Amino acid sequence: MDELTLLRQGPVVPVIQINDPALAVDLAHALADGGIRVLEVTLRTKAALAAIRLIRDQVPGVIIGAGTLRTRAHLEAAVDAGAMFGISPGCTPELVAGVRALELPFIPGIATPSEAMRAQDEGFFIQKLFPADAIGGIKLLKALASPLPELRFCPTGGIHAGNAASYLALPNVVAVGGSWLTPEDAIAAQDWPRITALANAARMLAPLH
Repeated sequence: MDELTLLRQGPVVPVIQINDPALAVDLAHALADGGIRVLEVTLRTKAALAAIRLIRDQVPGVIIGAGTLRTRAHLEAAVDAGAMFGISPGCTPELVAGVRALELPFIPGIATPSEAMRAQDEGFFIQKLFPADAIGGIKLLKALASPLPELRFCPTGGIHAGNAASYLALPNVVAVGGSWLTPEDAIAAQDWPRITALANAARMLAPLH
């Protein structure tokens, strides 16, 4: 599955930070029950790789990926855990070489036109704008559309239920990433119905193009 097809599976990719792998399967089921199938587990915790492995093995129908990939070692560990795609806050030669060797669908992060052009030169036409809200958000995406018409984006960083629809209305936005679907307090309380409700609401935020 290529990156565009991947993001078209749903309008929101939840950015999941999980501290207890024992909760990973129930969390993934809660999101899937709400219609969100593409999940990003960020490699910001020691539990992340175990969580990816458990979700891949025990939650059929979910497309599980790894986020915050910064090194080739991260890529290799994520693939070994069963990650089906990768997302990074940036784009380095090391990551590009690793992605090509592993044949992993990959969405690099960019923050400027020059970074977007370099990533495009490497063959990445689907990119993550990060940290979206902090660097101009909707205004920046509108500005990038004309000089870089081939590119499509998954903005992440500062996206929430209140502004996601505005991002998704942009022609060069395929999906958005955000952590609001998986609040830390809901995960800690194992409040799966709350997470399913958040996922269901997010699923309704279809792109307007």
